[in-house]
Amino acid sequence: MSSKRVQFVVAAALAALLADDAAAQSWPSKPVTYIVPFNAGSGPDVLARNISTELTAKFRQPFIVENRAGANGNIGAAIVSKAAPDGYTILSVTPGIAVQNKYIYKTMPFDFDRDFVPIVLIAKAPMLVLVNSKLPPRTLPEFLAYAKANPGKLTVSTTGVGSQGHITLELLKRLSGTEITHVPYNGGGQAITDTIGGQVSATINYVTVTLGPALEGTLRPLAITSTTRLEKMPDVPTLEEAGFPGFESVGWYSIVAPRGTPAEIGSTLNQAVNAVLKTDVGRKYIDNLAMQPAGGSPEDLTAWIKSENDRWGPIMKAAAVPM
Repeated sequence: MSSKRVQFVVAAALAALLADDAAAQSWPSKPVTYIVPFNAGSGPDVLARNISTELTAKFRQPFIVENRAGANGNIGAAIVSKAAPDGYTILSVTPGIAVQNKYIYKTMPFDFDRDFVPIVLIAKAPMLVLVNSKLPPRTLPEFLAYAKANPGKLTVSTTGVGSQGHITLELLKRLSGTEITHVPYNGGGQAITDTIGGQVSATINYVTVTLGPALEGTLRPLAITSTTRLEKMPDVPTLEEAGFPGFESVGWYSIVAPRGTPAEIGSTLNQAVNAVLKTDVGRKYIDNLAMQPAGGSPEDLTAWIKSENDRWGPIMKAAAVPM
């Protein structure tokens, strides 16, 4: 390569670095679109709106939440995967998008590891296993014994095929040797309504949306899927306490951006979200949703996603539920 060619390559590379640095320093200079690939009013949506309120105040630019629901998050994620990597489009990510969907759908409109860069893990959310209040079982072991005595007759609703509730059910079935019919819904609201109404025997869904019915007594909570009991419901045992050692299944919510987004922008956003999580307002947001704050670096998020793939990949393959 000639000396002039070398000088040109070096100059071009330097110009690109300087451009990225300038973009990062001025970011955000216009509204940021925060895609939530689930319905308005869902846990991911409420959390994103809370976080966006604080980011809007900090950066003095609107962080606009846009709901693009469907296919367990795939529709919204596909949109962001094709967006310009300039920091002005970010994505709310749940376990399905990052881990489970690739085991369910025959084709995927994106490759999560290839198409996105991690920003920050915001929070984790346990689920509750609840039954219709008219059913006899009052504990999880009693429910599973009831299922064995009535094979194939009990039904459990979740927010969809491949959802965290679904894979939790699959693991419970495998560990307990029970036959329980899965009833997938497109969202949590109707799944809970039908369980309360008796059209479905039980439901596995996030505490965010099931805490109210559980406290009101319209649904009977049998277990919580985290490793610790919930402060608001101290009498509900964990799955481990219910006879399943080491069993933890939590939802989680994070932010990613299109691959190629400047690292400086990712770092700025990461630091801003971490700062929100340390404030009284931020902690209140998380507590009101019955979630647990997370935070950490982009590398921490990458490590968490890997651990979730290691945990759930084999279960998803064994469940054999491709769409």
